[in-house]
Amino acid sequence: MYPNDGFRELGRQECLRLLVMAPVGRIVYTRQALPVITPVNFGLDADGAVVLRTSTASELVHAVDGAVVAFEADEVDADTHSGWSVVVTGRAGIVTDPAEAARLERVTNSYAPSPEEVFVRIEPELVTGRELVAGRTVYGVHLSA
Repeated sequence: MYPNDGFRELGRQECLRLLVMAPVGRIVYTRQALPVITPVNFGLDADGAVVLRTSTASELVHAVDGAVVAFEADEVDADTHSGWSVVVTGRAGIVTDPAEAARLERVTNSYAPSPEEVFVRIEPELVTGRELVAGRTVYGVHLSA
């Protein structure tokens, strides 16, 4: 993110606060050396880790375990030209500890439940965000102009 792009940069805590309000995000990972973006519902753990719940047989689980991934969530109002975007980058891992998995059941649910599910945890190594308020850049320029 460049400081002169017209958006307001968000601090880590503000980013995490906004993520809690978003019902759906997108995970970015690699498949056959190409980027893949998949929409997912998610939860946020107390330490800021992004938690996904998915089928143990899903391609996602096999592709992201141990890999560095990006996760993005946003809210945009096209009418007012305002909104925000938050990106969490970090290593994803499958939760294998039964006690931890039981605890994470309270953090997130699955929009498409399956008989055998697993939790994917993305450790928040880099958390960045930006906001556009009421159709104005940080320079005060109206976007409708």
